Parts: sequence; structure tokens; C-alpha cells
Amino acid sequence: MSRALIGRTVRRLRSERHLSQQALATTLGISASYLNLIEHDQRAVTASLLIKLAETLRIDLATLSGSDERQLEAGLRETFADPMLGAEAVPESEIAALAGSSPTAARAVLSLYRAWRVAREDAGGIALPSGRRILLPTEEARDLFTDHGNYFSGLEEAAEAIAFDLAATPAETNHAIAERLRRHHGLTVTVGPLGATLRKYDPASRSLVLSEALPRESRGFHMAFQLALLEARDAVEQVVRAAEPTTPEAESIIRVGLLNYVAGALLMPYAPYLRAATELRHDLEALAARFGVSFEQACHRLSGMQRPDARGVPFFFLVVDPAGNVSKRFSAAGFPFARYGGSCPKWVVHAAFATPGAVQVQVAELPDGAAFLCFARAVSRPAARWGDPAPVHVVAMGCSVSHAADMVYADGLDLDRARVGIGLSCRLCDRPDCRSRAFPPLEHRLSLDPMTTSASPYQFEKRS
Repeated sequence: MSRALIGRTVRRLRSERHLSQQALATTLGISASYLNLIEHDQRAVTASLLIKLAETLRIDLATLSGSDERQLEAGLRETFADPMLGAEAVPESEIAALAGSSPTAARAVLSLYRAWRVAREDAGGIALPSGRRILLPTEEARDLFTDHGNYFSGLEEAAEAIAFDLAATPAETNHAIAERLRRHHGLTVTVGPLGATLRKYDPASRSLVLSEALPRESRGFHMAFQLALLEARDAVEQVVRAAEPTTPEAESIIRVGLLNYVAGALLMPYAPYLRAATELRHDLEALAARFGVSFEQACHRLSGMQRPDARGVPFFFLVVDPAGNVSKRFSAAGFPFARYGGSCPKWVVHAAFATPGAVQVQVAELPDGAAFLCFARAVSRPAARWGDPAPVHVVAMGCSVSHAADMVYADGLDLDRARVGIGLSCRLCDRPDCRSRAFPPLEHRLSLDPMTTSASPYQFEKRS
């Protein structure tokens, strides 16, 4: 937990509640001068004082961790480094101050930047073959899940009500869902050839056909999705309405994502899943086997264990293809993803493509010193037909090294000596002498000497 981030966060939360330093200090049982030192990062915060702060400010400890501020800082850093803006370099201290003291203003800056990028692409003639302009509805959907911490209490309650009626063990869940579809909805589930289609529901004939190419765990997930569509639609629509999507495309993506959320909650009920994850020390392959789900499904569900009264380890979660395209992204662990462009080539996410089916582990250290225990595995889906390359993507997760004792993937690792320095992306990273660098950093001046050849393709001078 970063002391600097805690200081800024405490000061912001106190100001938002219109509390003076004296008033908050009196409630905490400390002097106003001591609180002032804490807010200016000149004194450490004890565990007991952290608990008092959380109770007094009516927040959970995760809010005090500074993960939100770190994500905002990453976004602002990326925004201000865009050379198309033509802006002067913004000092790190000012970025940190904006994210910590004025997070609403910081989010407004990021929203304006996203809107500017869309407008720039639209004006530049970037359009789909149909002529329709690209409006980035996927980003809108991702922001919704991020803002909710990938946890929706109403959807959890809807899934728990259905699961209670099913009364099935993990091994029996798929059969129980198929029987519920048949008995309660008159719906017949069959498996057959569907070509490129994986699932086809016909309301008129009350039939659900699943592709024979789907593995067992995927068939179970599609049946759970269908049950969510029939029995949890009201809960899903309530979230959709509250989100107020800006486009029909964004609304559709959000709706499907929420139905997928309910399906995952049906197959992996919150309390039993969190209990099993703790018992298995977050061994994702063992967890997937216990609940009869895929590795990706197990990871995705684990990233949302953020119920206020029963929180799991905060993880980040990522799905990326060999070209670097991110299809899923979420961080409850404060890992600052770059929203635009590629990520660091030294990150284990990319190395995992070389060993399909095997879990690769890395202790990754960011330039600010924050360290994360990361693990990634490449998974593949069957090709649509002979001759087509099988789709491959990497599923990655990670958490702060402070949770390493709870992770089976940390066994045998020297968490200090095993650290690998990575950056958000080459354009935003100022690590010198990196052999993996693909681009020079945007914020520093290149310094190339024809008389010398370096291991790194770009040498640069850091701006003061």
C-alpha cells in the first residue's frame, strides 16, 4: 500500500465529506498536526488507524489502497503523452496531484480525451465497410464493469435464487440447468453441427441448439446463459437502464456482458466459489476442475469476488490475442492498463503464447515500484474448419505481491530476486537500456550516437 496514495486519498475523502482536519482528527483520536502529516505523506499509517479511517469515512480498506488513483494516473499519463495533443510535458507530481486530489476532474479529462480520439478517428474517415463510424461501444461497456468493481449485487441475488432452486452440486449443475430449461420453459436442448455458430435459440420452436464443436464446459455456460436470459432478464435490464448507454451498440454489449455475468454466477456461486478459491490457494486449474468450467471462466469469475462483506483477493484480469488485441480487461488490483496501444513485451502475458496450456508465472515490477504476482496461460479454441488456424488467446491474472502467501503460484519464488521490470507500454516507459523496447518514450528526447551501438535500439535523455 503506497503511503503517498493513502495521504492524497485521505485528504480527498475528508474534503468530500466537508470535514475539517480537527474534526476528523478528534474522531480518530489523534492530533490535527499528526493528521496533517499523514495527508502530506510524512507519517506512516498504522493498521489500527487504517481501520478507524475506514470506519469513520464509511468506506472499505480497498478504497484507501489508492488503486483507483493509480489507474487514473496511468490514464492521465497516457493522455498527456499523446503527441497529437501537442501539449507540454506534464510533471509526474502534477499528474499524481490531479488523480489524488481531484479524481472527478481527472475522469472528466479522460472522458474528453476518449471523445477527442473518437472525433479524430471519425473526422479521419475511419469507418466500417457499411459506412457507419466506429463509436467504441466496447470501451463504454468496459468502463461500466470497472466502475462496479466487476460485481453486481442484484445479479448475484438473481443467480443465487435460481441456484437455490436447482440445488445441484457442481458436477450436477449442467444437467440440472438442462432439466430446468425443459420443465420450466418447455425448451429442448440438443447438440449438433452449426458451422460458425456456437449457440442458436429459436423461441418459436422452444429449442436451443449448441454446436458440437463446443467442449463440455462451454456447453454448460451457454445453457446457463440461456437460463439467465429467461429468468434473470429483469435484474439485467435494471442495470442496463441505470447505466444509460449512449448507443444501441453499447447497450447490446452491456446486456450480453451482464447475462454472461449471471451465467458465471450460476455455475460458480459466490460463497462456495470464494471458499474453494481460498482452500485451493487460487490454483485456477484445480478451481476450474472442481466447478466444471474452463480456465478462462474460472479466472473471469475470480476477478469479481468483491462483495463488500466478503471480499476475495483483488485481481486484475486480461484476455489478449497474439496481435495484442484486448477482448477483456478488468482490474480490482490497481494494475494500470494502457487503454490505447500495446503493452510491455517483457510482460509474462506475451511469453505465455510460447507454451500453450502451461501456466507461466512472473513477478512484475512497474516503474513506480509496485509489484504484482502475474500468471498467464495460452488457451485455444477449435478451428471452424480444416485449414483454418485455431484461435489462440492468453488469459492472464495477477495481484499485488502482498497477497503472495495466498497464491499457489508464489511457491518456490524469491519475490524480490525474481522481479522483472516492466512498463505500461514502450511509449510510456522510461526504463533505460531495455533490449525489448519497440518505440522510444514520448516524454524524453532521443539521443542517438552514430559512434556507439547500444543493446537498446533507442537511447534517450530523461527530461527533468
